[in-house]
Amino acid sequence: MEPDDERGRAPQRKGISYSQPLARDAVAQAAYARHAALSSHSLDDDPIASASAHRHDPARSVSCPHQLPPHHHHSRGGESMYLHAASFGGGGAVTLERAVATSEHGGRGALPEFVGAGGGEGIFRVPLRAAMHPGRPPALEVRPHPPRETQVCSFLRTLACEPQLRQLWAGAESGVRVWGLDELFAGSVVGARRGDEETAPFTESVPAPPALCVAVDSANKLVWTGHKDGRIRSWRMDLATAPAGAADGGENAPMFKEALSWQAHSRTPVLSMVVTSYGEIWSGTEAGVIKAWPWDVIAKSLSLTPEEKYMASCLVENAYIDLRNYVTVGNMFSLPTTDVKHMLADHCRAKVWSLTSMTFALWDARTRELLKVFGMDGQVESARLEPLVMPEQFIEEEIKVKPTKKEKNQGSITFLQKSWNALIGAGGAVRRVATKGTFVEDNRRTETVAQAMDGAIWSGCTDGSIIMWDGNGNWLKEFSYHNSSVQCIKALGEKVWVGYASGAVQVMDVEGNPLGGWTGHSCPVIQMAIGGSYIFTLAHHGGIRGWPLTSPGPLDDILRTELAKRELSYTRVENIKMLVGTWNVAQEKASPESLWSWLGTASSDVGLVVVGLQEVEMGAGVLAMAAAKESVGLEGSANGQWWIDNIGKTLDEGISFHRVGSRQLAGLLIAAWARTDLKPHIGDVDAAAVPCGFGRAIGNKGGVGLKMRVYDRRICFVNNHFAAHLENVARRNADFDHIYRTMNFNKPHGSAASDTSVQLHKAVNGQWESA
Repeated sequence: MEPDDERGRAPQRKGISYSQPLARDAVAQAAYARHAALSSHSLDDDPIASASAHRHDPARSVSCPHQLPPHHHHSRGGESMYLHAASFGGGGAVTLERAVATSEHGGRGALPEFVGAGGGEGIFRVPLRAAMHPGRPPALEVRPHPPRETQVCSFLRTLACEPQLRQLWAGAESGVRVWGLDELFAGSVVGARRGDEETAPFTESVPAPPALCVAVDSANKLVWTGHKDGRIRSWRMDLATAPAGAADGGENAPMFKEALSWQAHSRTPVLSMVVTSYGEIWSGTEAGVIKAWPWDVIAKSLSLTPEEKYMASCLVENAYIDLRNYVTVGNMFSLPTTDVKHMLADHCRAKVWSLTSMTFALWDARTRELLKVFGMDGQVESARLEPLVMPEQFIEEEIKVKPTKKEKNQGSITFLQKSWNALIGAGGAVRRVATKGTFVEDNRRTETVAQAMDGAIWSGCTDGSIIMWDGNGNWLKEFSYHNSSVQCIKALGEKVWVGYASGAVQVMDVEGNPLGGWTGHSCPVIQMAIGGSYIFTLAHHGGIRGWPLTSPGPLDDILRTELAKRELSYTRVENIKMLVGTWNVAQEKASPESLWSWLGTASSDVGLVVVGLQEVEMGAGVLAMAAAKESVGLEGSANGQWWIDNIGKTLDEGISFHRVGSRQLAGLLIAAWARTDLKPHIGDVDAAAVPCGFGRAIGNKGGVGLKMRVYDRRICFVNNHFAAHLENVARRNADFDHIYRTMNFNKPHGSAASDTSVQLHKAVNGQWESA
């Protein structure tokens, strides 16, 4: 079940916890009166007469109450599936004396419960939950969002589809994967590896270095992939199809091998690749290097036996053609020396487009002649110099290009060619400086390119704009509908699909007019492929969804209605109990007995334990040191680690529970432990912190949070520490609003970090969240 597909509305109730020990009735009554008054002023809450009424709230989606002494300060299972906040103003108890007996309905010493009156508007709106997302077409889940912790060395980065054999190919960090489009509805296979439990059956290749680009050769039934180690590998489509029932993605699933591989680039990765109209393979890499391999040599190598694999590889390696030799006049090189990130084969005109971040190069696929080099503004730069020159370097550059005696002997043609190169290069530099400004790095870059049915070339930019070109490289028009970066473009027939870094998918006609759109994923859509009656989108987190080619259309409403009626057949409900506790420790350390009475006796029947501590350590020196460590990406302290270790001992960490994440900000600490049987269902653990003290720069006040996915449902826990006393009500509310708006889980910290370097994007606050 997806994180954005919950059925019930989130409860509006908020739990209030207190840190005072309640060993005596007098203390309990005093704490009751004092904190009830404070809550009434600062939260505008209304007390509830009985706790049992809350226990039978029909709006609750998960209800797993259990009885604990009132000073355990926990939130019962399902108290709030979206945000658990613990806020404290002043000092609190350091030790727990003894448990106070309490009845099922809140007997002697029981704390009151309150219902919060705020929220429900703007960014504080609780997301709606339903089995089917009403704001997008029904999706085919090829690979649901896998936990990030399971994707080390397994992230998917490229996507391609072969329409004839109905195969979906994905390039991963450990090789390639293949899905049969006819098997996507077969359901998941029991025994699949972690992270692929709900993935459609697939076949995987033998381990290989990360695949960075992929090209489909339907005529020869081959798929070509370019890898990080500089090699190009070919895979036979017929060998990639596993026998029925064997393609399960499990540890013992059969793997297929490459048909041919060779070292295309010695020390650089293969960044882009294309199959031309004449069967040649062109590849681009760093520093503007482009190589081509004739098809006759490749065909001969493919015909050799497996025993002659080494000979076949050497045959292709020695047959490459360096296209820089076709554009070099004397010692002058007219191509940019930046990375060739994208390539496109125009089969209608027998041309090849090669793209860097800022320039386009147009080639003749038959003669391999460079036809044109131009910038994103359409201005021709076919003879620009490298490296680029700035205006203050023009005089020096002119001196360099003056002919010497040796150059004079080479003839007037070479001299005129070099002079022409110098003039064109200088003119291009002047034009760029005039439009962008001196020493200003242009943040507008080309991210993707595709060809529409009418032959027009579409290029997407990081600023969200889309530029249309004709087949000869002439600028046609430019338009923009999103501020988010364009990540991928795919065209079929009279439609063009655009994927954005915000996770949005937009549909346009060939003229660039929008036809519709929806939020496809919660992170960037990095690749798209069309196969069968679906367009498949690959999200940055590795999830793959298929969308009907007819969407948006009337069929979407029909499918959504029918699927909503049958939600019980494809959804399941998992109930978990959570113990959420908080304690202002006032720079002290608790005894083992206190920790056991607080957490040990209460954690026997819960699946998730979350603890928030305040004032773990204070003092000007400690706070300054913590701020300095935060500035360089470090966090934690000896006192914080002591609390984490001793709470772990209380919970029998390593046997009964496992720590899933923690975060410390000066005196604030939050940590979470999951029971052993629940741990495999928890992933994407991220941590964040927001300081609110001393101009919102020091962590004596503020909040720390943990965000995780439990059973594919996102849950966020926040531990806050605010200024005390009635006169600081407005300050507390302002600090909470600041934390809510600025807490960003875009960078893993401490134990919450995974071993991957995948970029995370903060979800946009709104009514719906997508996965």
